Amino acid sequence: MRVLVAPDKFKGSLTALEVATAIAQGLAATGVASTLLPLADGGDGSVAAALHAGSAPHPVTVRGADGRRHDTEFAFDGTTAVVEVASTCGVSTLPPGELAPMTSSSYGLGQAVLAALDAGARRIVLCLGGSASTDGGAGLLAALGVRFRDGAGRDVEPTGGTLARIAELDVSGLRDLTGTELTVATDVDNPLLGAAGAATVFGPQKGAVPVQIAELDAGLSHLAGLLERHRRAGGHRSTTPLADEPGTGAAGGLGFACRWLGASRVAGAEFFLDLLGFDAAVSHCAAVVTGEGRMDGQTLAGKLPAVVAARSAPRRVHAVVGQSLLTEDERVRLGLDEVVALGELTDEDPSRDPDLSKRLVAVAGALIGRQVRALTVAGRSGADRREDDPAGRPPRGRAREREQQQPVSARPTAAQH
Repeated sequence: MRVLVAPDKFKGSLTALEVATAIAQGLAATGVASTLLPLADGGDGSVAAALHAGSAPHPVTVRGADGRRHDTEFAFDGTTAVVEVASTCGVSTLPPGELAPMTSSSYGLGQAVLAALDAGARRIVLCLGGSASTDGGAGLLAALGVRFRDGAGRDVEPTGGTLARIAELDVSGLRDLTGTELTVATDVDNPLLGAAGAATVFGPQKGAVPVQIAELDAGLSHLAGLLERHRRAGGHRSTTPLADEPGTGAAGGLGFACRWLGASRVAGAEFFLDLLGFDAAVSHCAAVVTGEGRMDGQTLAGKLPAVVAARSAPRRVHAVVGQSLLTEDERVRLGLDEVVALGELTDEDPSRDPDLSKRLVAVAGALIGRQVRALTVAGRSGADRREDDPAGRPPRGRAREREQQQPVSARPTAAQH
């Protein structure tokens, strides 16, 4: 039996590839073969997932969120380029522990888009997770050639804190995007402005205090009015104000600028499973292991593990998570046969210790591997499974072997070396 290992990242702890590799190690220890397909949903880690799936890395030097230059890369398969905010101008490009809600810029994403265009990309996938700025995508547009000027005709470097100073736009130098398909991969459906908008909902996690949130929202509103007067040919065409569209509030308003450029918006999880070849990979496997850092009731709303489970049917689907707040009913509705939470395997806090997390993920993989082997040996049929559970899946055995599993210590034992 071969198992497809297709997890998302454990945010702040392990990359999707690290999670997949550790699960595979645990499966291999029980004699179960696996195929690795680390996943992403349009957030940080999307470029890495595309590279693992076969795209080539293209290096590019860009400005980080604070304007400092740094080296990163995008993924390119000869037709489609995958470019992400996180590695170009996201929070991770700021000094550790620092946030800059008023001065961060999305300029670096625009530089990466230019590099992808120069490489010959006919489709560019814009992955908006992990952003640091709330500039409405003005930085992106500046990198692509739009000039922003104040009332005296002087150039304005667009950031969240300078949007209100902009009096006019010059779009004559905007890079020609004719023949290039722009796709925004995001599951965020917030509008640009107001109580559900970019500044109000996401500003606090980028360091903005209430007075700054109000200033950022006002600046975004001002920018939206200016851009609405400069509709791009082939860009947005609708009687509905662009700022009111779902998803325009993604990534501090980058979703708005991308739509102004004519980008289409797609559900990140479904799109990336298609892009990374999930259906072809799962067709050769008898079971699937997915996972992410945390699962709860919101996972049902189209999050990556939910999409993986739906597209894996009728195969058994296991999940490895850092923390699970799922009820038994939610687990069944998700189509998961078993959820193994790292917190149940140790008295330590694995979210603060990546090395411990890797060891625990491998333990979880071994637990799943023993179950897979037991079911293979028993030759359990799909009909047998339906008798156990109306959903066609056996009860989750979370305590089955784990009651006998000793907690994993933060200190490696000799057997773990």
